Formats: sequence, C-alpha cells, structure tokens
Amino acid sequence: MLLAPALVLLAGLLVWPVAELSLRSFADPAGPLVFYERLISVPSYLQILLRTLMFSAGTALLCLLLGYPVAYALANAGPIARGVILIAVMLPFWTNLLVRSYGWIIFLSPRGVLNEALLWLGMIRQPLDLIYNVQGVLIGMTQIMLPYMILPLYAVMTRLDRRLPDAARSLGAGPIATFFKVYVPLTMPGAMAGLLLVFTISLGFFVIPALLGGAKGLMIAQLIEFNINSSLNWGMASALSVTLLATTLAIFWIGDRWFNLGAIWGIER
Repeated sequence: MLLAPALVLLAGLLVWPVAELSLRSFADPAGPLVFYERLISVPSYLQILLRTLMFSAGTALLCLLLGYPVAYALANAGPIARGVILIAVMLPFWTNLLVRSYGWIIFLSPRGVLNEALLWLGMIRQPLDLIYNVQGVLIGMTQIMLPYMILPLYAVMTRLDRRLPDAARSLGAGPIATFFKVYVPLTMPGAMAGLLLVFTISLGFFVIPALLGGAKGLMIAQLIEFNINSSLNWGMASALSVTLLATTLAIFWIGDRWFNLGAIWGIER
C-alpha cells in the first residue's frame, strides 16, 4: 500500500507513454513492421544509427582514458585535495547543459579562445577545425559525461584492499607491474560500469550534436525530433525511439548479467 502512489505515478508517467509509443511503431496500415523495415533499408537511417553508436562508444573510451587518472587521484588524495577534486568533478552537474554547449562554441570556434591562443603562440598557422564536426561532438559529449565515468571508478577504488598492491610489491613486482597486473584488474568492474553508463546515456544525446556537430554530427535523437516536428511521421519516430530504448535496456541487461554491476553499489546477488 505504501508503494501504491509511486507505482501509480510511474505507470502514468512512464509505463503508459512507453506502451503507447511502442504501439505507434507497429500502427502503419501497410503492415506492422513497415517502419522497422524502412529503418533497415534506408541508408541514411542506418548511417545515423551507426554514427550514434560510434559517437557513444568513442565518448565512453575517451571518458575512460581521461577519467581513470582523475578517479585514481581522487581515491588516493588527502581530505582537502579530495574535496577540491570532487567539487571539480561535480561542477558540470551544476551548470546548465545549454550554457556549457555555447561555451564550447566560443572556445572551439575558428576565432575562439583556443585557436586565438594557439595562433598567438605560433603553434599553428591556421585555425583548427574543431567545431561543427565529429571532433566538436566528441569533445562536448566527453566533457559532459566524464563524471559518469569518474564516480563508478572512484566507488570501486575506495573499496579496494590497500594491502594487495603492497603484497605484490613485497613479492618483487615493480610499480608499473603492480599497477597494471593488480590495481587495474581490481578496478575493472568500475571501468565497465562507467563505460556502460556513458555509452547508454550518450545514445540519446540531442543538444551537443545539434549545436556542435552540424550536418556531420546528426544522431538518432535529432532524427526522432525531425520525424516528430518536421515530417510529422510519428510512426517512424516511435520505431526509432523503441529501437533506442531496446538497445539501452539490452546493454544494461548484459552489463548486469555478465559484469554484476550491482556489486559496485553494494548490491550482491
């Protein structure tokens, strides 16, 4: 009975709209699978779907490369340094997404802060092409998604037994061997959780690709918006949305099934 209000709210705001969306994707008079057949047969749809997957995977890998050292420093820092690093990590959550996107436009544009500084230093002869392309999308998405990689890694690193690296050192392993053969394998659950979180959330990005990607950065969320507001093709938009939702749920299921991601947050099966 105590859960009833929450269940009613969840059913009204999530379950029913998703069910209605799914039904619309099969509601074409020509057949229930027309929209899905078009999604597979039209090259532009497949290209955008592939681009979405590639952008999401690239963002996840970049976040892992950049986030692992930060999470390591956060887990091994003193109380004051840890507080400073944690504030820096959480700061993006306190800034509006649209504001951050326009900030990247100012910073990355041909006459922006970065190019002007590099030209003034003589490091480049002409402005770098860092916006309205793949690079702009990856830079913007990586900056926004980085905390989602750092926090799972930090959660795992703080739970590690500090005696294990010391035991490896006492058995003759050097610092590099200890790090890559002991520390990194022990933190792989956090890395996998971060990769899955960043990848699945990145699949639905809209603002960053729309502002920083241009025609070369079109992703599936923008395609859904186009079918709803421009072409008024709700059936195709529903099929794209259901495909995106099914992909996200499948990835989360795989991650929980094979990597036991719930253990990172203390939920043991």
